[in-house]
Order: sequence, then C-alpha cells, then structure tokens
Amino acid sequence: MIMPTHIVAVAGYVEDGKGNVLLVKTIHNGWVFPGGQVEAGENLIDALIREIKEESGIDSTVSYLTGVYSNTAQYTWHDGVTNVPTKVMFDFVCKPNGGELAVSDETTDSRWVPKEDVLAMLTGEAYQTRYKDYLNNEGQVVYKEYVTKPDFKLKVERTV
Repeated sequence: MIMPTHIVAVAGYVEDGKGNVLLVKTIHNGWVFPGGQVEAGENLIDALIREIKEESGIDSTVSYLTGVYSNTAQYTWHDGVTNVPTKVMFDFVCKPNGGELAVSDETTDSRWVPKEDVLAMLTGEAYQTRYKDYLNNEGQVVYKEYVTKPDFKLKVERTV
C-alpha cells in the first residue's frame, strides 16, 4: 500500500487587542497571515507558534481554531520541478505576547494592519476566503475544500 502524501499547515490571525492583525509579506505569495508547514514530529500549536515567530519576530499564544481547509489542487512549485501535494490547513486566532516585528528568509516585511484593511492587502482568493471566514466567525469552525490551480474554485463549504 502506498501511503498518501499531504502537506499539513497552520496559520494564525494574530490580534493585537487594538483592532489590528499581523500580516507578513512573503517572497512567493505577497501579503498573508503568518503560518506554514507542520514539521515531522511537531504538533499544530507548536508549529504555529514557531512559524509566527520565524516569519514576523512576534511571540504568540494560540487561542482557538476558526477554520480547517483542504486545498486539493496538485500543481508544480515555483521552481517549475517539484510537485506540490494536496494540503490540509488549520487556521487559529492568536494573541501576541512579546517579540519585535522582524523579517526572515521567507518574508520581506511584517506589520500590524487595521482589521478592516487586511482583506484588500491579501494576495490570492484562497487567503481572502479564509480571512472572510475569520471575520465572520460565529463560534463554529468552518470547513472548506477548494483548489487554487489553475483558478480558485470553492468545492465544499460547511461548518463542523
């Protein structure tokens, strides 16, 4: 039996308590909320805290889950060679608890953005869809399946 391969990823809506959300500008995806792949042997919460710190310089605590997303598109990475498998992503609301805004080898900028300005800055319909779910959260976890290549298409939408 061949075991399936999926990327497991996490992302955080880091709220500063002043109406702002943390965004990072990435080399490949433009402005996004911080997050990334969960490494082998790492749990979701630790992965998210690590990714936020690495990408933005901000220390954080994870508060609660807002969404689970499946990107079932398979496509070639930016290098033109590597095949990217399907992804399962977990979005959480987080709070900052230290650190200073910084950049990394994956990011070129990080900043606190007023919540109402974030949507216009996000690059890509998938990020915009997920951010709208965060804004409209009514205490339930959203589940969506979509594909991002060749074009964004929402395939499944529900709460769990």
